[in-house]
Formats: sequence, C-alpha cells, structure tokens
Amino acid sequence: MCGRFVLTLPVDAMARLFQATPSNDLPEGPNFNICPTTPIAVVTSQDGQRRLRPMRWGFVPGWYDSPTDGPLLINARAETVATKPAFAQAARQRRCLVPASGFYEWSKDAEGARLPWYIQRADAAPLAFAAIWQDWEGGGARQSTCALLTTQANEQMRAIHDRMPVIVDPGDWPLWLGEAGHGAARLMRPAAGGVLRCHRVGRAVNSNRASGAELIAPIAS
Repeated sequence: MCGRFVLTLPVDAMARLFQATPSNDLPEGPNFNICPTTPIAVVTSQDGQRRLRPMRWGFVPGWYDSPTDGPLLINARAETVATKPAFAQAARQRRCLVPASGFYEWSKDAEGARLPWYIQRADAAPLAFAAIWQDWEGGGARQSTCALLTTQANEQMRAIHDRMPVIVDPGDWPLWLGEAGHGAARLMRPAAGGVLRCHRVGRAVNSNRASGAELIAPIAS
C-alpha cells in the first residue's frame, strides 16, 4: 500500500512538468508527511487540457452519505480496480496523476516494531503515481476525492513490503490520463528494477503529526 508520501515541488514547477494549468487553491508545500484525508495536488485531463487541482486523498464512492460512511479508500488495487463497484467507472473514465517526491513504507523488525523507509527515484526526479478520482456530493457540499493505485512490489521493494504504488513514466502520462487512446491497463505494473532507491529514516514519521525535512534524512539501518 501507500499511506504517506512527500512532495517538495513548488506549484509552478509542477505546472511546468505536467504542462497543466494550476488552480489557485492548491495545498501549500513543501510537505514531508502527506497523510490520508488531506488535500493533495492532482493532475487531471479533459479534452486534452490538463489541470493541477486539489483533491481529498481518500476516494468517496457516490453512495456514501458522508466521507466517513464506509472504509477509508486511500488505495485501490490494480488487480481489481476495474471490477470493484466503488472504482470501476473511475478506472475507465477518471484517471489522474499524483505528483510526489517520494513515499514512505514500513517493514517490521524481529519484535514487530514498525521501521520506516523513504523511497524515491534513483535519479531523484519527481514521481507520478497512478490514481483515480471521483466527485462526491452530500450535505450541500461537493468535493473531489482520489485513491492511489497499488500493485505487487517489485523485487527491490519486496524486502520492505509486498505492495507498492503504481508509478507512471513521463512518456506514459498521456495514456494514463486518457489523452492517447486505450490501453492504460498495461501501465498498472510494478516499477522496473533500478528505478527506485530507498533508505531507512527515523521513527518520527510514524506519527502523522510529524513534519520537516529531517523526516527523510537517512539513518543507519
């Protein structure tokens, strides 16, 4: 799964990278501990026009009476996203990209304690997570919500966790966003070996209230 991530790119840099028009209400950064249910920056495309816009990280199906009416859906499994009733229509019609600088995952030591790792591209370039989105309306309020796609971990990540986010390469962004026809399903695969690098970080990030660049500083494993 993917339960926390980092984004250090300024809005103007993200807008240039994804060739997207930014909204004026995007969350401020940098943020070294992005947690579920908070607003995150998301790239969508409609009629070939890309937008960089805020969404709640936590997909809310249309039949929920409130955002907390059922399980918190921060991730969707790539293997079943096309058939799950909550996600199927979004997987076909509302795919998006979530910019990130890196993400956290946890392994466990012999005593069962959670050990955090920070994962980023080996070349330190930004990541783009595959995601799906849904507008939810209720109680007189309307909000856009999203979930990140996860897949089986590649060999490198498997030593830490059995799942990892689906990472979309820049050349495949048009296909995932629906700008380049059909076939996006083939992108829902683990990252190739060598694309990522990881290092242990301090346990401060185990708290969703922690903040600051020191969260991603490497420690001896």
